[in-house]
Amino acid sequence: MTRPRIILADAHRLMLDALKNLLEPEFEVVGTFIDGQALVECAPELQPHVIVLDVGMPLMNGLIAGERLKQAMPLVKLIYVTMNHDPEMAGEAFRLGASAYLLKNSAGSELLRAIREVVRGGFYVTPLMTKGMVGSFVLNFKRMKSKPSLTIRQKEVLQLLAEGRSMKEAAFKLKVSPRTVAYHKYTMMEHLQIRSSAELIEFAMKSSLVAA
Repeated sequence: MTRPRIILADAHRLMLDALKNLLEPEFEVVGTFIDGQALVECAPELQPHVIVLDVGMPLMNGLIAGERLKQAMPLVKLIYVTMNHDPEMAGEAFRLGASAYLLKNSAGSELLRAIREVVRGGFYVTPLMTKGMVGSFVLNFKRMKSKPSLTIRQKEVLQLLAEGRSMKEAAFKLKVSPRTVAYHKYTMMEHLQIRSSAELIEFAMKSSLVAA
């Protein structure tokens, strides 16, 4: 029987090495990535069944990357392993197509169990996130009130600005004009009712758009 093909994505190489060592006896790890942009560009060629990724990654965070990956590979299963305990973040992950959500202080055996479950077509949420919930945990998370929605392009612009890049640098990275970046920036500020660049960056940090 063919082993499920797994891709790992995390900003920290030590984490990637640890996950690879944990998974390889049972699964085939076909690629590892330290930023979301490289993940999105290379993952389709590797034909993974499951992608294990963090929320906070440089260049493109895990939520944006996950949304793009599901567009390119609708059948791929996304498993988030993150430090973010925010139920709203978990809800956003599931709304964007995640199949599982774990915390980095979850046991290694939990990740193995989550992969087995999503490969079978199921969902998994770490018990560390579900205390007090009844019924379908995933449905509970999906129903949570989401933060004001931004387009994928707006999220990309916001992340690059939050990482300290100028509008010109962000434009070069996204292959658009600085005027386009400025348009997205000020459209976001109006949409989020934010009055300054500092508040916009603070929103990005709270939303885990920047790698820790």
